Amino acid sequence: PPNLADETSLFLLPLQEAGGQEPPLAGSSPLTSSHPGPALREDPARRAGLGGFLACLHPSESSCLKCLLFLSNFLFSLLSLLALAIGLWGLAVKGSLGSSWGSPLPADPMLGLVLGGLAVSAVSLAGCLGALCENAFLLRCFSGGVLAFLVLEAVVGALVVALWGRLQDGLEHVLRLAVIHYQDDPDLCFLIDQVQLGLQCCGAASYQDWQQNPYFNCSSPGVQACSLPASCCIDPWEGGASVNDQCGFGALGLDEDAAQRVVHLEGCGPLLLRWLRSNIRTVGCYAVVVVLVQGVELLLAIQLVRALTIHKRAAGSGGLSIGTPDLVSRPLLN
Repeated sequence: PPNLADETSLFLLPLQEAGGQEPPLAGSSPLTSSHPGPALREDPARRAGLGGFLACLHPSESSCLKCLLFLSNFLFSLLSLLALAIGLWGLAVKGSLGSSWGSPLPADPMLGLVLGGLAVSAVSLAGCLGALCENAFLLRCFSGGVLAFLVLEAVVGALVVALWGRLQDGLEHVLRLAVIHYQDDPDLCFLIDQVQLGLQCCGAASYQDWQQNPYFNCSSPGVQACSLPASCCIDPWEGGASVNDQCGFGALGLDEDAAQRVVHLEGCGPLLLRWLRSNIRTVGCYAVVVVLVQGVELLLAIQLVRALTIHKRAAGSGGLSIGTPDLVSRPLLN
């Protein structure tokens, strides 16, 4: 029979030459490398407790974690880049982009869309690249950005809840200002038209609020004097495919009985306030879902950074680690 000591030395020789470690496979990452073989000796980090179960993930579970973080941030990147493109297009169409060089930033809603899309796309791309390349620095930048968004959303939500009564009281005043400056901004004009068409209303408190507009006032010398926007009309299309801009001409000069056959007399303030009260729960649910998604992404990024740190320490500490076959524990063949 073969000598048992000689056979044992044959098994221990490769381990001694490798310094107690098996060289890692080329192209493998710290979290996804795996080696076939018999029983594995447990990593020292596992024996220390780790401080979180995701820090000692299986290779397949680590890949799942990375894929979830990458795909969610990839979706947010696409949406934010789309918002950024729409905002730049709106600024370019209105000429705000070219006229703002060397001057203060324009007070344009599209500018907020551009800045918001730029911030979200930067944070989401950092999360995508950090998860894909297992880069701890990018993942930390992503975590900091998401945490800043959560703090900002919490502050905005607290202000809305605290000032909800004042916001409702000032809604009609805001609508009156929008009616006065109707022609000053294309975005404001579009917003007022959509509110009046959707709620089938006209003005802030009544259709007579358009008398405060310098163009629709009956004392105005222009062609729109004593008229109303087409969005105030009961049937702005009048059976056609496009809106008839002249359907409200002369409506302010009519008495209420004649005007109610052509335009809506009720103001948008009470209707808009009623719509907000009936849909506030739906808006709140959407906000909670967004916050929860961001919170889950933040936790995934933190756990992935922790797992990368632990695996890096384990790889540099020497000794047998996960993925190293335990040659000493193999049964010896006679």
